[in-house]
Parts: sequence; structure tokens; C-alpha cells
Amino acid sequence: MEFKDIVQNRFATKFFDTKPIPQQKIDELLDLIRLAPSSFNIQPWKIKVITDHATKEKLAPFSWNQPQITTCSHLLVFCANTDIMHNILKLEKMLDPQAQGYVDMMKGFAQSLSHEQAKSWAQRQVYLALANAINGAKYLGFDSCPMEGFNAEEYSKILHLPSNLVPTALCPIGYAADVARPKIRFTKEDIFF
Repeated sequence: MEFKDIVQNRFATKFFDTKPIPQQKIDELLDLIRLAPSSFNIQPWKIKVITDHATKEKLAPFSWNQPQITTCSHLLVFCANTDIMHNILKLEKMLDPQAQGYVDMMKGFAQSLSHEQAKSWAQRQVYLALANAINGAKYLGFDSCPMEGFNAEEYSKILHLPSNLVPTALCPIGYAADVARPKIRFTKEDIFF
């Protein structure tokens, strides 16, 4: 499928048919998400993959009972990782020693941020990975629904997330049981200037 077809045909699916996506396709999608770009390549995210119906049922009330939570094959919970320095130190071990100047620049950046700034920055980065998820799902032959309509604090409690992981966006994936409505987008003249 051409990329143009992917972005023209994908839509925010509200109802899935509950059919499970084959694990091979899930593995392919997770790789596409893993390869998402991020500022400095710090990759400040963790993604909780939920397949069991009982957990989805627990989360549903804290997602305003939106049906895509309980009808999807897999629910991806995109969390911003506010422990930016941890990721930098991990990258430092993977990089060539000649990249130390770059590593020092990343460390200086991380140290300059307050906790709230680090959270905000990491949350913005999460959306880069989310974009790979929604377009990757369509490319692989299934559907998705990017969502912000949920209670992040309750998700953290139910999923027993550490304090450095902040649920930021959801992406239920599966096979659509609804039909795409016509895309309504602003014109190029409205957007580009």
C-alpha cells in the first residue's frame, strides 16, 4: 500500500470486531513504532500492550466507556517516560565514544528541564511514536483509533505504572466494525502560508 493511500484511508475507528490480530502482525507494528523518530533520539516513551479483556473492562470506565477500548484486539497505552536521563545513559553505552560531545549535550538538555518541562517534552515526543502506530496499523491491514479521552491517573493505578511513566495517549488497534466517514480537512490555503 502506498503511503498516500494509507493516510487517505485510515480513520479513527470507534468500533472493532473483537477479532484478534495475528501475533506476527503485532510484532511488525511494534517494530514500526520502535523505529519512530524522537528529539536527540532519546525515545522517551514506554508502551503498555494490553490484550486481556478483563483489564480492558477495568479501564473502560476511565475512558468514558468508549467502545473501542473493549472491542479492540490490542490496546496500546503510550506513556511518556520522564526519566530522560535514564534513556540518555542507556544510549551513551550504545554510541561510539567519539559521540561523547553529543551525549554531554543531551545530558545538559535533560538537566536544564524542570520535572514539568521534562514531562511536557516527553509527552510531545510520544505523539511521534503514535503517528507510526496509526499509519503502521493501516499499512499492515488493520485499524486504529488515537485517543486522549481517558483518565491518566486511574490508568496508572490500574496498570501499576511507576511514577516516571505518564499515560499520554491510547491507541486501540483491531479490525474495524464501523465504516469511515468522508474525510473533512481544511484546504492547503487554510493551512500553509
